[in-house]
Amino acid sequence: MPKQSEKISDNNKKNINIDEKFSIGDIDVLPFSIPHDAANPCGYTLFSDNKKISIATDIGHMNNNIIKHIDGSEFLLLEANYDPEVLKCTKYPFKLKSRIAGPTGHLSNQVAGQTINYLIKSGLKNAILGHLSKESNFPELAYQTVIDELISNGTNLSNFNLSIASRDCPGKLIHI
Repeated sequence: MPKQSEKISDNNKKNINIDEKFSIGDIDVLPFSIPHDAANPCGYTLFSDNKKISIATDIGHMNNNIIKHIDGSEFLLLEANYDPEVLKCTKYPFKLKSRIAGPTGHLSNQVAGQTINYLIKSGLKNAILGHLSKESNFPELAYQTVIDELISNGTNLSNFNLSIASRDCPGKLIHI
């Protein structure tokens, strides 16, 4: 990254710190810590016009700190990286499979569904599942797993919209 970073004006660079809010125009951004095997990884909660949205990917497991930061969001981009049964059948070596499913790896479809189910009760209206693995997940499977989790918990889906982030093109515009 140093060679690419040299091409960017110092005026356009901003170092951020976990749990320290900063602003981009009229949007306040709060980075929060996430459990992933990377150097100081974080998710983001954004605030503007009394609205809150959150972005959380590369999550090894859901914890109270993440829930605290994303609770009350009207929109959430949440990782649904893998299905455990599909992961078992991949050509990945055992060590990589263990890393993906481990506490500092990635979030499964089912845990994404459980998280979304909890957050709907605090006002979540829109969620996009993102960071789906090409090898250990399928968009339709991730979507159905989350919907099944919501239905099995008796969650009212009439005011909720779920979609999948495409790897290749922008999704539809969501109004918040």
